Amino acid sequence: MRYPRQSEAVIAEACPFCRGNCNCTSCLRNSRQIKNRWDDINRTLKIKYNRYLLHCLLPILRKLCEEQAAEKMVEARIRGPSAFSLKMKASSSVGERVFCNNCRTSIADLHRSCPMCSYELCLSCCREIREGNLRGNCRIATLNYPNRGVSYMHGEEDAVPKAIQGDGAVRLNTRVDVGDQLQKHPVWKAYDNGGIPCPPEELGGCGRCLLELKHLCPDNWVAKLRAKAEEIDRVYNHPEVASSARDKKCCYPDNSSNNSRKAASRSDSEDNYLYCPHSTDITAESLEHFQRHWARGEPIIVRGILEATTGLSWEPMVMWRIFRGNKVSKLSQVKAIDCLSCCEVEISGQDFFRGYVEGRMYRNLWPEMLKLKDWPPFDHFEEVLPRHADEFISALPFSEYTDPRSGPLNIAVKLPKEAVRPDLGPKTYIAYGIIEELGRGDSVTKLHCDVSDAVNVLMHTSEVSLTAQQVSAVRELKQKHRDQKRRDSSHACSLEELAEESGGALWDIFRREDVPKLQAYLERHSREFRHIYCSPVNQIFNPVHDETFYLTMEHKRRLKEEFGIEPWSFQQKLGEAVFIPVGCPHQVRNLKVFIIKFEVNSDLPAIFFGKQSCTKVALDFVSPENIDECIRITNEFRLLPRNHRSKEDKIEVKKMALHAINHAVRDLHQLTAGDQ
Repeated sequence: MRYPRQSEAVIAEACPFCRGNCNCTSCLRNSRQIKNRWDDINRTLKIKYNRYLLHCLLPILRKLCEEQAAEKMVEARIRGPSAFSLKMKASSSVGERVFCNNCRTSIADLHRSCPMCSYELCLSCCREIREGNLRGNCRIATLNYPNRGVSYMHGEEDAVPKAIQGDGAVRLNTRVDVGDQLQKHPVWKAYDNGGIPCPPEELGGCGRCLLELKHLCPDNWVAKLRAKAEEIDRVYNHPEVASSARDKKCCYPDNSSNNSRKAASRSDSEDNYLYCPHSTDITAESLEHFQRHWARGEPIIVRGILEATTGLSWEPMVMWRIFRGNKVSKLSQVKAIDCLSCCEVEISGQDFFRGYVEGRMYRNLWPEMLKLKDWPPFDHFEEVLPRHADEFISALPFSEYTDPRSGPLNIAVKLPKEAVRPDLGPKTYIAYGIIEELGRGDSVTKLHCDVSDAVNVLMHTSEVSLTAQQVSAVRELKQKHRDQKRRDSSHACSLEELAEESGGALWDIFRREDVPKLQAYLERHSREFRHIYCSPVNQIFNPVHDETFYLTMEHKRRLKEEFGIEPWSFQQKLGEAVFIPVGCPHQVRNLKVFIIKFEVNSDLPAIFFGKQSCTKVALDFVSPENIDECIRITNEFRLLPRNHRSKEDKIEVKKMALHAINHAVRDLHQLTAGDQ
């Protein structure tokens, strides 16, 4: 359907083309070239935004300057007092991306480099080597999840002895980790004067030269930028700026407010209700309200996003038709995730999207849950689906933060033109879903934590009915799963009554301050969770960043009993935008409308009706309030194994912060040139 939200009467009155909303393939491939909404804002607002951004980012700039000053002091010990008068060498241009060869973290400016083999080392790794405690991780992880066969995944006895690792086992590179290498090659130590030699070949270097101090930005550019920024902040730092959003009293909503939604039942907290305005109620004054909650790391829900759109079809088959029209035939296949095995499968796009509408099942009638993540896979969303990108971006609330092209409070847009920009979206997530917690093969996004802020909008849903025969088969298979769980684990979970009042997606978002307790719970109960090929989780690098856990209702209940914490839990309905602050672990599950009750002492459903597929579109952004959290998460990624799924420093947040401060300083100088 090309116009699912328009009645025949509306179309009879005026055709979609005349209304400026034609969904034919030709029109959908053309962008409307939406005008930059921030070009015409007045001088007062521009000054306000830049002062606010500068005030939030100054602490990060000061810390960067302190780190660089400390490294320059070390350089003075290495080269003598003359080091202060010598100019350091530039290692690359501003537009180049440079990463530490040891921890793989992005390098923003000052670092050490080998003049012979160009081995690069960040300042954090330099400091740790001198302390004799190198934590930045360059080891290679070895994972082993044996494929015990389809029968095992559906609850039968183990088809492959655990001691045997067949060809189907998921395993990664088995190289010995860096800790062992350092024991064999203890020569990679700092000299007494602080100098660091290039590491031996076994660790990626050449072992021949002393690492030299180099910079990416112009010499002393960061220190000069700090001086300018602090002077502006001192002169123009009016009371309303000095009192940041984080320091202001927040009006926590309650059940009587139309702009709130209950999401938790913590007895010792004021944040059980989340700020949840309707898009039509958002005014210029709403931004400050948003900032008060956002600065505290609270999720925000905005209702009615689709009411501001033109009615453009977000039916996945429509988007697939546009995508296919621009691509060669080999892209008729898509790579989806099979939620039962947690493995990538290749399927024709036609079959995947038909399953989105009609449903799919295995031979034993168990629901087959597939999902497409980060789609389209190779291209920018705006290039492949320009009309959809324009409509999505135009509909996003609080565009000061969410506009990916020119949002004044979106740090991600402040990079210079020659810099390589990270792909922050938009991206679509298309997945099958079901109300019932199957316990195995659920259509979920497992617990994880993003390195940037994000907004996620539920753009489309499709209901699928289950037959009576399939309902019966699911009941029998769930009993097999439960029996198998008892065999594989000493802990058996029992589900209680579950009531769902609406469809869409079920979100669980944890507070930042609760992360240590959440991690402790997952480490204690890790063997009760299943991952690849439905094998019990047997290795943990970081319980949150591994993306191997999904907490069922039973686990959330036990988490509260044992550690006294619970997430914000709420249902995202069609047309609702969920804002997720960086640093808040979260998980998502697709579901459907109705109530399910469970029999006493059983996890078998007494009522079971159908399932629902969902299409969500997400966009990442970087807000000034959360820049320190972005850096904290980046530092956690730094400690992960080199081949870990979360290892890559995708957004280069320190580089973003430097350019955002420079942008604000330049704009404020221009805007206030005539002021006293």
